[in-house]
Amino acid sequence: MSTAKCLAKGSAAPGPVPSNLIRLYSMRFCPFAQRARLVLNAKGIEHETININLKDKPEWFLGKNPLGLVPTLETSAGDVICESDITCEFLDESYPKNKLLPSCVLGKAKQKMMMENFSKVVPNVYKVVLGKNKGEDVSAPEAELKEKFSKLNEDLVNKKTKFFGDDSVTMIDYMMWPWFERLESFGLKSFLDGTPELKKWTELMLEDPAVKATMHSVDTHKAFNKSYGEGKPDYDYGL
Repeated sequence: MSTAKCLAKGSAAPGPVPSNLIRLYSMRFCPFAQRARLVLNAKGIEHETININLKDKPEWFLGKNPLGLVPTLETSAGDVICESDITCEFLDESYPKNKLLPSCVLGKAKQKMMMENFSKVVPNVYKVVLGKNKGEDVSAPEAELKEKFSKLNEDLVNKKTKFFGDDSVTMIDYMMWPWFERLESFGLKSFLDGTPELKKWTELMLEDPAVKATMHSVDTHKAFNKSYGEGKPDYDYGL
């Protein structure tokens, strides 16, 4: 079973996960859930997706994950895994084809350090976006975000690689990508103007098959953002 339209409170619970699949509980516009969708696509993992109405969550979904967050994975054995970085690492370890994390302990540690660093960028993006929407002075958070982008650019310069882990896409690139996909819809694309290597990275990521398979257009993101800002998120926009 796979659903495109989201399931809400009062919907019937889906049946057991088929033995040859893993199930992803997602939301089409959630950047954290997109991380899991990127990994599933990049690794060619057979899966089914059930989209959740995050404003009116089904009771049966809260029974599986009391926090009600996406992404959430469910295996055919009934095991449930949540939190985006944990779900992605679980997928990479459980399905060895097309490994995205380095095999060596040091390499994995370096990727986790980059993830920890990027985790401080995400709230900064929303601070600028939400501040702008409220008509607040966002000069300070904008300067802070530009500085963080500058450091990411410096990382690429120092590594002398096309991507953040290597000259091919690895886990850290997929963990970062969803927020860069949304930059233009947030009105922040110009923040890349002073970071040529980071800008080049975004252009290379747009050519990645998993990115192409999971992304939305700028106009679609803008339409969802508008509905979200009005307090009536249209999780099924475009369907």
